[in-house]
Amino acid sequence: MSGPGGAAAPPASSALPAEEEGMTWWYRWLCRLSGVLGAVSCAISGLFNCVTIHPLNIAAGVWMIMNAFILLLCEAPFCCQFVEFANTVAEKVDRLRSWQKAVFYCGMAVVPIVISLTLTTLLGNAIAFATGVLYGLSALGKKGDAISYARLQQQKQQADEEKLTGTLEGEL
Repeated sequence: MSGPGGAAAPPASSALPAEEEGMTWWYRWLCRLSGVLGAVSCAISGLFNCVTIHPLNIAAGVWMIMNAFILLLCEAPFCCQFVEFANTVAEKVDRLRSWQKAVFYCGMAVVPIVISLTLTTLLGNAIAFATGVLYGLSALGKKGDAISYARLQQQKQQADEEKLTGTLEGEL
């Protein structure tokens, strides 16, 4: 869809969910960087895992290599320029909420550990799992400031005192 003069029209909702959830620019880049590092660690550990005769280790290694490709595809699509659908997948993943990314990344990282519990799978999937944890923490939101917390505590204390005086007056 193009606007007048052949220029592309802006999408209906131009705000990304990350901006709506209040993620700062540096935290968004931290999540992306940990995703890329997680992909590299998954790929290297997956290759080491595949060099064995045990079929479960090979299955876990193949899964880890697949995790690495998916992480790179979602977090750094410029690394996958040879894949035609890389940008569309990255755009769809960017529209997901942080908690959805957290569940997806943590779930992907746990599967090879369940298949074959070895030191290689644990260390290889640790950064990928940490990426999911970072996205999960961003879904929780910002920590409140001390002033609003003190105000809430004071209101709660006043409500408790009112309830207590109401019960004492009812007994008299």
